[in-house]
Amino acid sequence: MDMLLKLAIVVLVGCLAGRLTKTFKLSNIFGFVIAGIVLGPSCLKLLTNQDLPFLKIVVEIAVAILAFKIGSEFVVRDMKKLGAPFVIITFAEVAGAVVLVFCAMFFLFKQDFVFSLMMASLAAATAPVATIMVMRQYRSDGPVTRMLLPVSALDGVLGVVLFSVAISIARTFAPGADVGAWQVLARPLLEIAGGLVLGVLLGLALTFLGQKAGDSDELLVITLGMILAATGLAKSLALSPLLANIMMGTVLVNLTQNSNRVFFGLNHFTPPVYLLLFTIAGSSFDLGVLWNAAFLVVGYILARAAGKFAGVWLGSRGIRAEAAVGKYLGATLLPQGGLSIALAVLARHHLPDSSAVVIAIIIVSGLLYEIIGPIIAKTAIQRAGEIRGMGSTIR
Repeated sequence: MDMLLKLAIVVLVGCLAGRLTKTFKLSNIFGFVIAGIVLGPSCLKLLTNQDLPFLKIVVEIAVAILAFKIGSEFVVRDMKKLGAPFVIITFAEVAGAVVLVFCAMFFLFKQDFVFSLMMASLAAATAPVATIMVMRQYRSDGPVTRMLLPVSALDGVLGVVLFSVAISIARTFAPGADVGAWQVLARPLLEIAGGLVLGVLLGLALTFLGQKAGDSDELLVITLGMILAATGLAKSLALSPLLANIMMGTVLVNLTQNSNRVFFGLNHFTPPVYLLLFTIAGSSFDLGVLWNAAFLVVGYILARAAGKFAGVWLGSRGIRAEAAVGKYLGATLLPQGGLSIALAVLARHHLPDSSAVVIAIIIVSGLLYEIIGPIIAKTAIQRAGEIRGMGSTIR
């Protein structure tokens, strides 16, 4: 079957699946993933393993756009207003999840160093959409509710940074890589620092060009061109494309007063790209691998949850935050979603031997938390006394 016809079927089936999952109050992302599983090698075989490498460019573009938009979350003036407490709690909960997942994979399940590091980096990010919907439904307000959004935004940034570090280290330790002892540290640092510098330079260029754009269509074209340039240049120079795009988005949002024009216009372009990305993720899901990796899935879910809870508790103790934050914020940070799935698909091109296991773990954990996340969130905010704002004075 012609590849364009396959893509047409993927888009239409994915759209239908996304709409159906919304009727069950689930994210349309998981509708796309389920469509990919049905159309992929595990079921109908419309998309085969031979087709997936040809779709690599779709994955790269989608993840680059996602990284660029994540960079827009890092607004310096807003971070200053929130102060140090939320930064400390975010770093603590990210560190807790990363450390416990790595230890579980490496020491408990005896997985190799690179795989363990990759899974640890994917444990950082949070997808709080389902939790936010519950909080809006019950009009919650209080310390936990107010802390959720800024913490989840920053841990998304940290998640991409950690994943970029893991990818850099994975390249260094790849089979057949001829590197000296000094390169084990120097190469990842160069890749990361170079990606950030490239992002700053292109961010300044995008800021200038964006101000000269005549209308929203021209601005969209310029933005997409710069995202592609950041990705292509970073790859050509052996730098981190993810960090280059994050930094470009960060520079833009902090230097441009009307940067919302850029991201609003980009939102009109991204839906079909994201649909293809998450459908490809679903088609990469191997049911046979899932059965063989069942213990890894359970270990990852439990270790990540324990790390989030422990990190929040320790961080809140360190800054003497309200008691409710330490007890219940961790429960609202458990869900994973689009970002983690996108990064897991990207890992396919860097860890071909174990990427199927990575994708299986992330998709299953994401689906699980998509289903039980709202229940956990409701229980947390209820026990925190924040339904309808009742917990706004808890100490």
